[in-house]
Amino acid sequence: MSRVCHFLGKKTSSGNSIARRGKAKYLGGVGVKTTGVTKRKFKPNIHKVRAVIGGKVTRIRASAKAIKMGLVQKPIKRVIKKAE
Repeated sequence: MSRVCHFLGKKTSSGNSIARRGKAKYLGGVGVKTTGVTKRKFKPNIHKVRAVIGGKVTRIRASAKAIKMGLVQKPIKRVIKKAE
């Protein structure tokens, strides 16, 4: 399964990690120089959660942001009665 949010569609994106050296001019240096650029990945904060979708309880992948926004409707807790 892919790392994609069911609600927001968030997925892994790519970018660069930039290595720099030197002291900034406003701090009294001669400037910051870039010494290396490497590829990196930005991964979304994905959770496997049980949610009610279309009246059925299914296990989906949702981002933490979708859960905080209230887009995930969680199923009600079952109450198990003890036999007396």
